[in-house]
Amino acid sequence: MKLFEEKVFKDPIHQYIYVQEKIIWDLINAKEFQRLRRIRQLGTSFLTFHGAEHSRFSHSLGVYEITRKVIAQFERNEYDEWPKEERLVALIAALLHDIGHAPFSHSMERVFQSHHEDWTKSIILGDTEINQLLTDFDRQLPMRIVDVINKTYEKHIVVDLISSQLDADRMDYLLRDAYFTGVNYGTFDLERILRVIRPYNGKIVIKDSGMHAVEDYLMSRYQMYWQIYFHPVTRSGEIILRKIFLRAKELYQEGYSFSFLFSPIEKLMQQDIGVADYISLDEPLVYAQFHLWSKENDSILVDLTKRFLHRKLFKYIEIDSADFHKIDLIKQFFSRHQVDPEYYLEIDSPSNLPYDTYGNNVESENSPIYLLNRQNDVEEISTKSDIISGIMGKRKTEYKLFFAMDYLKEKNIYNEFCEIVNCNRGESN
Repeated sequence: MKLFEEKVFKDPIHQYIYVQEKIIWDLINAKEFQRLRRIRQLGTSFLTFHGAEHSRFSHSLGVYEITRKVIAQFERNEYDEWPKEERLVALIAALLHDIGHAPFSHSMERVFQSHHEDWTKSIILGDTEINQLLTDFDRQLPMRIVDVINKTYEKHIVVDLISSQLDADRMDYLLRDAYFTGVNYGTFDLERILRVIRPYNGKIVIKDSGMHAVEDYLMSRYQMYWQIYFHPVTRSGEIILRKIFLRAKELYQEGYSFSFLFSPIEKLMQQDIGVADYISLDEPLVYAQFHLWSKENDSILVDLTKRFLHRKLFKYIEIDSADFHKIDLIKQFFSRHQVDPEYYLEIDSPSNLPYDTYGNNVESENSPIYLLNRQNDVEEISTKSDIISGIMGKRKTEYKLFFAMDYLKEKNIYNEFCEIVNCNRGESN
């Protein structure tokens, strides 16, 4: 019987991604996984950073490869604390962790009250090629993978590899997103971290000599959130995208007769979408629907879709909590001038906590990062690192007011608007 021949993907981040098991290769070629080629990893960030066109497909392969490298290091050094029988579960969970993402996932999730992790589990357990492949290999395998996604798997060290404050998912997306956005913020010494990572007492720890590499990683994560993921132009695109879905949903619920709705979109509106239709949801389908919506009879839906398709985004001004009392005045001002505040005004408040211990809760994806010292004792990293202790538990939140500046100027009411808020803090998209 011919053994499976190793397959290799050329990758800009990891150089090569090695597939050494037939089950992994078959899962990659399943239609549910191939769908990830048609979903961008960074949502609307391409509106800000033109190179951010990479897919969840490439990211998922990257998470798999980092997990494979970590396990290979454990096995090469014969660490007894790594449960060797869990290798395949960890690799498959790493590969499939994002398989439930929708196009522009976070915007759609907020409007339609769904969560990509729930869809990931539905795809793994449902009537899918993925489920058939897993079941044919081992009838217990789908549920084991779901337990890892749920963070309830009995061997929590497997969960740590995929979902923790120092996991394969975060390490890949920081490096990959930095590369494709063309910035240096997300770079850190992955190879060093891979050399000092250890299995210990059922969890992942870092050899204390690798502390500075982890400091660099956490600071990279902090910078990427504020410079890339929370970039105001990207947020403006997300806001408009969310308002498109909100308007379409509202119209549907009111009985508006759309010229045409793709079946998966209509079932999404009905809150009655199954796995088969959900898998049909990808960015090309959503873009096709947007082009149709841009020719509808509803002026708000037409305007919002054209804004998104042609990058005519909302502008913003920075505000602070002291300005919140003005929001009702602003809404009244918009309504008085026939500019619907529900669709043309938004307070955005991105928030990030770069590192916290969460009370040593090992079930949390934010369970602490531990250092392993020469006496084989573990210490939470902030007790040894001045840098990490300085950022630990310090949540940063910024407030911005997004609005349709062009509408206000067309109506000759922009100056009046500026009398309510300080437009000098506005910035251009």
